[in-house]
Amino acid sequence: MSTLFRQIMLSAPLFILVFVGYGVMRLAHWPKSMSEALSKFVFTLALPALLFQLLSDFSKLPPVDARLLIAFFGGCFVVFALGRLIAWKIFQLDGTAQSVFALGGIFSNNVMLGLPIAKVLLGDAALPSVALVIVFNALILWTLVTVSVEWSRHGNLSIQGFRKTLISVTTNPIVAAILLGTAWGMTGLKLPVLVGTTLGMVSTSAAPMALIALGMGLAEFGISADWRQPISIAMLKLVAHPLAVWVIALLLGLPPMETKVVVLMASIATGANVYLMARQFQSMEGTMASSLILSTVLAAATTPLLLTFMA
Repeated sequence: MSTLFRQIMLSAPLFILVFVGYGVMRLAHWPKSMSEALSKFVFTLALPALLFQLLSDFSKLPPVDARLLIAFFGGCFVVFALGRLIAWKIFQLDGTAQSVFALGGIFSNNVMLGLPIAKVLLGDAALPSVALVIVFNALILWTLVTVSVEWSRHGNLSIQGFRKTLISVTTNPIVAAILLGTAWGMTGLKLPVLVGTTLGMVSTSAAPMALIALGMGLAEFGISADWRQPISIAMLKLVAHPLAVWVIALLLGLPPMETKVVVLMASIATGANVYLMARQFQSMEGTMASSLILSTVLAAATTPLLLTFMA
Protein backbone atom coordinates (compact mmCIF):
# COMPACT_ATOMS: atom_id res chain seq x y z
CA MET A 1 0.00 0.00 0.00
CA SER A 2 2.87 2.36 0.78
CA THR A 3 4.25 1.78 -2.72
CA LEU A 4 0.89 2.60 -4.27
CA PHE A 5 0.60 5.74 -2.13
CA ARG A 6 4.07 6.82 -3.23
CA GLN A 7 3.23 6.31 -6.91
CA ILE A 8 0.00 8.25 -6.52
CA MET A 9 1.75 11.11 -4.74
CA LEU A 10 4.42 11.27 -7.43
CA SER A 11 1.98 11.26 -10.32
CA ALA A 12 -0.81 13.34 -8.75
CA PRO A 13 0.83 16.73 -9.47
CA LEU A 14 1.15 15.77 -13.12
CA PHE A 15 -2.55 15.07 -13.50
CA ILE A 16 -3.41 18.12 -11.40
CA LEU A 17 -1.62 20.22 -14.02
CA VAL A 18 -3.78 18.60 -16.71
CA PHE A 19 -6.92 19.52 -14.77
CA VAL A 20 -5.59 23.05 -14.18
CA GLY A 21 -5.34 23.49 -17.94
CA TYR A 22 -8.83 22.08 -18.36
CA GLY A 23 -10.18 24.34 -15.63
CA VAL A 24 -8.83 27.62 -16.95
CA MET A 25 -10.40 26.94 -20.31
CA ARG A 26 -13.77 25.83 -18.92
CA LEU A 27 -14.10 28.08 -15.87
CA ALA A 28 -12.03 31.13 -16.73
CA HIS A 29 -13.22 31.01 -20.35
CA TRP A 30 -9.79 31.59 -21.84
CA PRO A 31 -9.90 31.96 -25.62
CA LYS A 32 -9.00 29.04 -27.86
CA SER A 33 -6.00 31.01 -29.11
CA MET A 34 -4.37 30.58 -25.68
CA SER A 35 -4.53 26.80 -25.96
CA GLU A 36 -3.24 26.85 -29.53
CA ALA A 37 -0.33 29.14 -28.64
CA LEU A 38 0.76 27.10 -25.62
CA SER A 39 0.48 23.81 -27.52
CA LYS A 40 2.57 25.25 -30.33
CA PHE A 41 5.24 26.38 -27.87
CA VAL A 42 5.36 22.96 -26.23
CA PHE A 43 5.44 20.93 -29.46
CA THR A 44 7.82 23.11 -31.47
CA LEU A 45 10.18 24.41 -28.78
CA ALA A 46 10.02 23.13 -25.20
CA LEU A 47 9.80 19.34 -25.72
CA PRO A 48 12.20 19.34 -28.71
CA ALA A 49 14.69 21.31 -26.58
CA LEU A 50 14.38 18.77 -23.75
CA LEU A 51 14.88 15.76 -26.04
CA PHE A 52 17.71 17.34 -28.05
CA GLN A 53 19.59 18.31 -24.89
CA LEU A 54 19.18 14.85 -23.39
CA LEU A 55 20.26 12.95 -26.51
CA SER A 56 23.08 15.34 -27.41
CA ASP A 57 25.02 13.69 -24.58
CA PHE A 58 24.36 10.30 -26.12
CA SER A 59 27.65 8.71 -24.99
CA LYS A 60 26.75 9.13 -21.30
CA LEU A 61 23.27 7.70 -21.57
CA PRO A 62 22.58 4.14 -20.36
CA PRO A 63 22.30 1.52 -23.13
CA VAL A 64 18.82 0.66 -24.38
CA ASP A 65 17.61 -2.83 -25.26
CA ALA A 66 16.01 -2.36 -28.68
CA ARG A 67 13.76 -5.38 -28.05
CA LEU A 68 11.53 -2.95 -26.18
CA LEU A 69 10.16 -1.99 -29.61
CA ILE A 70 9.04 -5.60 -30.16
CA ALA A 71 7.32 -5.62 -26.77
CA PHE A 72 5.61 -2.27 -27.20
CA PHE A 73 4.48 -2.52 -30.81
CA GLY A 74 3.77 -6.24 -30.56
CA GLY A 75 1.28 -5.35 -27.85
CA CYS A 76 -0.10 -2.61 -30.10
CA PHE A 77 -0.78 -5.06 -32.93
CA VAL A 78 -2.50 -7.55 -30.60
CA VAL A 79 -4.79 -4.92 -29.05
CA PHE A 80 -5.48 -3.28 -32.42
CA ALA A 81 -6.78 -6.62 -33.72
CA LEU A 82 -8.85 -7.06 -30.55
CA GLY A 83 -10.22 -3.53 -30.91
CA ARG A 84 -11.31 -4.10 -34.49
CA LEU A 85 -12.99 -7.34 -33.47
CA ILE A 86 -14.93 -5.61 -30.66
CA ALA A 87 -15.91 -2.71 -32.93
CA TRP A 88 -17.13 -5.17 -35.58
CA LYS A 89 -18.89 -7.79 -33.48
CA ILE A 90 -20.26 -5.73 -30.58
CA PHE A 91 -20.79 -2.27 -32.04
CA GLN A 92 -21.23 -3.32 -35.71
CA LEU A 93 -19.11 -0.45 -37.02
CA ASP A 94 -17.86 -0.16 -40.60
CA GLY A 95 -14.22 -0.73 -41.55
CA THR A 96 -13.11 2.90 -41.15
CA ALA A 97 -14.81 3.29 -37.77
CA GLN A 98 -13.34 -0.06 -36.64
CA SER A 99 -9.85 1.22 -37.47
CA VAL A 100 -10.30 4.49 -35.58
CA PHE A 101 -11.88 2.66 -32.63
CA ALA A 102 -8.95 0.24 -32.45
CA LEU A 103 -6.38 3.04 -32.80
CA GLY A 104 -7.86 4.68 -29.70
CA GLY A 105 -6.96 1.55 -27.75
CA ILE A 106 -3.24 1.66 -28.62
CA PHE A 107 -2.17 5.25 -29.41
CA SER A 108 -0.81 6.70 -26.17
CA ASN A 109 -0.32 10.38 -25.41
CA ASN A 110 3.39 9.64 -25.10
CA VAL A 111 4.70 13.13 -25.78
CA MET A 112 2.40 15.34 -23.71
CA LEU A 113 1.76 12.86 -20.87
CA GLY A 114 4.05 9.83 -21.11
CA LEU A 115 7.32 11.78 -21.31
CA PRO A 116 6.74 13.95 -18.21
CA ILE A 117 5.39 11.02 -16.18
CA ALA A 118 8.33 8.77 -17.12
CA LYS A 119 10.77 11.54 -16.17
CA VAL A 120 9.19 11.93 -12.72
CA LEU A 121 8.41 8.30 -11.88
CA LEU A 122 11.37 6.51 -13.51
CA GLY A 123 14.02 9.23 -13.75
CA ASP A 124 16.27 10.44 -16.56
CA ALA A 125 17.61 6.90 -17.08
CA ALA A 126 14.26 5.99 -18.64
CA LEU A 127 14.22 8.80 -21.20
CA PRO A 128 16.38 7.14 -23.90
CA SER A 129 13.89 4.24 -23.97
CA VAL A 130 11.00 6.71 -24.03
CA ALA A 131 12.62 8.57 -26.93
CA LEU A 132 13.04 5.32 -28.87
CA VAL A 133 9.33 4.53 -28.50
CA ILE A 134 8.34 8.08 -29.49
CA VAL A 135 10.46 7.98 -32.67
CA PHE A 136 8.70 4.89 -34.00
CA ASN A 137 5.28 5.40 -32.40
CA ALA A 138 3.70 7.81 -34.89
CA LEU A 139 5.30 6.19 -37.94
CA ILE A 140 4.26 2.63 -37.10
CA LEU A 141 0.80 3.33 -35.71
CA TRP A 142 -0.18 5.96 -38.28
CA THR A 143 0.92 3.53 -40.98
CA LEU A 144 -1.06 0.74 -39.33
CA VAL A 145 -4.33 2.69 -39.21
CA THR A 146 -3.76 4.10 -42.72
CA VAL A 147 -3.35 0.58 -44.10
CA SER A 148 -6.42 -0.57 -42.19
CA VAL A 149 -8.61 2.29 -43.42
CA GLU A 150 -7.36 2.19 -47.00
CA TRP A 151 -7.92 -1.54 -47.19
CA SER A 152 -11.42 -1.30 -45.71
CA ARG A 153 -12.36 1.49 -48.14
CA HIS A 154 -10.67 0.43 -51.37
CA GLY A 155 -9.31 -3.07 -50.91
CA ASN A 156 -5.80 -1.84 -51.75
CA LEU A 157 -3.01 0.29 -50.29
CA SER A 158 -2.10 3.83 -51.30
CA ILE A 159 1.61 4.55 -51.82
CA GLN A 160 0.85 8.26 -51.80
CA GLY A 161 -0.75 7.89 -48.38
CA PHE A 162 2.38 6.16 -47.04
CA ARG A 163 4.60 8.89 -48.48
CA LYS A 164 2.57 11.62 -46.81
CA THR A 165 2.68 9.73 -43.51
CA LEU A 166 6.47 9.32 -43.69
CA ILE A 167 7.04 12.99 -44.50
CA SER A 168 4.67 14.09 -41.74
CA VAL A 169 6.43 11.95 -39.14
CA THR A 170 10.04 12.83 -40.04
CA THR A 171 9.30 16.58 -40.14
CA ASN A 172 7.58 16.47 -36.75
CA PRO A 173 9.60 18.72 -34.37
CA ILE A 174 9.64 16.02 -31.67
CA VAL A 175 11.00 13.31 -33.97
CA ALA A 176 13.40 15.74 -35.65
CA ALA A 177 14.81 16.78 -32.26
CA ILE A 178 15.34 13.13 -31.29
CA LEU A 179 17.12 12.31 -34.55
CA LEU A 180 19.27 15.47 -34.53
CA GLY A 181 20.11 15.12 -30.85
CA THR A 182 21.14 11.50 -31.33
CA ALA A 183 23.25 12.43 -34.37
CA TRP A 184 25.03 15.15 -32.37
CA GLY A 185 25.54 12.79 -29.43
CA MET A 186 27.18 10.17 -31.64
CA THR A 187 29.86 12.71 -32.62
CA GLY A 188 31.06 12.79 -29.01
CA LEU A 189 31.16 16.60 -29.05
CA LYS A 190 29.79 18.61 -26.16
CA LEU A 191 27.32 21.40 -26.74
CA PRO A 192 28.77 24.88 -26.25
CA VAL A 193 28.05 26.14 -22.73
CA LEU A 194 25.90 28.99 -24.00
CA VAL A 195 23.76 26.63 -26.11
CA GLY A 196 23.51 23.99 -23.40
CA THR A 197 22.48 26.51 -20.75
CA THR A 198 19.84 28.04 -23.00
CA LEU A 199 18.41 24.64 -23.90
CA GLY A 200 18.36 23.73 -20.21
CA MET A 201 16.33 26.79 -19.32
CA VAL A 202 13.76 26.03 -22.01
CA SER A 203 13.74 22.32 -21.14
CA THR A 204 12.69 22.93 -17.52
CA SER A 205 9.38 24.32 -18.76
CA ALA A 206 8.64 21.36 -21.04
CA ALA A 207 6.93 18.93 -18.65
CA PRO A 208 4.60 21.30 -16.75
CA MET A 209 3.67 23.30 -19.83
CA ALA A 210 2.96 20.10 -21.80
CA LEU A 211 0.52 18.91 -19.14
CA ILE A 212 -1.28 22.25 -18.87
CA ALA A 213 -1.51 22.44 -22.67
CA LEU A 214 -2.99 18.94 -22.72
CA GLY A 215 -5.68 19.96 -20.24
CA MET A 216 -6.48 23.08 -22.25
CA GLY A 217 -6.78 20.97 -25.38
CA LEU A 218 -9.13 18.49 -23.70
CA ALA A 219 -11.48 21.36 -22.86
CA GLU A 220 -11.96 22.05 -26.58
CA PHE A 221 -13.21 18.59 -27.53
CA GLY A 222 -16.90 17.84 -27.85
CA ILE A 223 -18.42 15.05 -25.78
CA SER A 224 -20.36 12.07 -27.11
CA ALA A 225 -23.78 11.35 -25.62
CA ASP A 226 -23.23 7.56 -25.79
CA TRP A 227 -20.47 6.43 -23.41
CA ARG A 228 -20.45 2.71 -24.24
CA GLN A 229 -17.84 3.03 -26.97
CA PRO A 230 -15.59 5.53 -25.11
CA ILE A 231 -15.61 3.25 -22.05
CA SER A 232 -14.65 0.25 -24.22
CA ILE A 233 -11.82 2.23 -25.83
CA ALA A 234 -10.58 3.39 -22.42
CA MET A 235 -10.53 -0.18 -21.14
CA LEU A 236 -8.56 -1.33 -24.17
CA LYS A 237 -6.09 1.52 -23.69
CA LEU A 238 -5.63 1.43 -19.91
CA VAL A 239 -5.97 -2.30 -19.25
CA ALA A 240 -5.55 -4.49 -22.33
CA HIS A 241 -2.71 -2.50 -23.93
CA PRO A 242 -0.32 -2.39 -20.93
CA LEU A 243 -1.07 -6.01 -20.03
CA ALA A 244 -0.33 -7.19 -23.59
CA VAL A 245 2.93 -5.22 -23.65
CA TRP A 246 3.90 -6.54 -20.22
CA VAL A 247 3.33 -10.17 -21.23
CA ILE A 248 5.45 -9.77 -24.37
CA ALA A 249 8.19 -8.00 -22.38
CA LEU A 250 8.28 -10.89 -19.90
CA LEU A 251 8.41 -13.46 -22.71
CA LEU A 252 11.34 -11.57 -24.27
CA GLY A 253 13.16 -11.34 -20.94
CA LEU A 254 13.39 -7.55 -21.28
CA PRO A 255 15.49 -5.80 -18.59
CA PRO A 256 13.56 -4.18 -15.70
CA MET A 257 13.99 -0.55 -16.82
CA GLU A 258 12.90 -1.18 -20.41
CA THR A 259 9.98 -3.28 -19.13
CA LYS A 260 8.82 -0.47 -16.84
CA VAL A 261 9.14 2.07 -19.66
CA VAL A 262 7.11 0.16 -22.25
CA VAL A 263 4.39 -0.80 -19.76
CA LEU A 264 4.22 2.79 -18.50
CA MET A 265 3.97 4.16 -22.04
CA ALA A 266 1.25 1.64 -22.87
CA SER A 267 -0.70 2.63 -19.74
CA ILE A 268 -0.87 6.30 -20.75
CA ALA A 269 -4.21 7.78 -21.84
CA THR A 270 -5.29 7.92 -25.47
CA GLY A 271 -3.40 10.56 -27.48
CA ALA A 272 -4.93 13.63 -29.07
CA ASN A 273 -3.63 12.48 -32.46
CA VAL A 274 -6.38 9.86 -32.50
CA TYR A 275 -8.97 12.64 -32.42
CA LEU A 276 -7.17 14.35 -35.30
CA MET A 277 -7.13 11.05 -37.21
CA ALA A 278 -10.87 10.62 -36.57
CA ARG A 279 -11.47 14.08 -38.02
CA GLN A 280 -9.31 13.29 -41.03
CA PHE A 281 -11.30 10.12 -41.77
CA GLN A 282 -14.58 11.84 -40.76
CA SER A 283 -15.49 8.99 -38.43
CA MET A 284 -16.00 8.62 -34.64
CA GLU A 285 -15.07 12.25 -33.81
CA GLY A 286 -17.35 12.59 -30.76
CA THR A 287 -16.51 9.10 -29.51
CA MET A 288 -12.77 9.70 -29.71
CA ALA A 289 -13.04 13.07 -27.96
CA SER A 290 -14.94 11.41 -25.12
CA SER A 291 -12.41 8.57 -24.88
CA LEU A 292 -9.59 11.13 -24.66
CA ILE A 293 -11.13 12.81 -21.64
CA LEU A 294 -12.27 9.59 -19.97
CA SER A 295 -8.94 7.78 -20.38
CA THR A 296 -7.00 10.83 -19.11
CA VAL A 297 -9.12 11.00 -15.96
CA LEU A 298 -8.92 7.24 -15.30
CA ALA A 299 -5.17 7.07 -16.01
CA ALA A 300 -4.59 9.26 -12.94
CA ALA A 301 -5.43 6.13 -10.93
CA THR A 302 -4.63 3.21 -13.25
CA THR A 303 -1.06 4.21 -14.15
CA PRO A 304 0.19 4.44 -10.51
CA LEU A 305 -1.71 1.25 -9.69
CA LEU A 306 -0.09 -0.63 -12.56
CA LEU A 307 3.42 0.53 -11.62
CA THR A 308 2.79 -0.51 -8.02
CA PHE A 309 1.60 -3.94 -9.17
CA MET A 310 4.75 -4.33 -11.27
CA ALA A 311 6.92 -3.45 -8.28
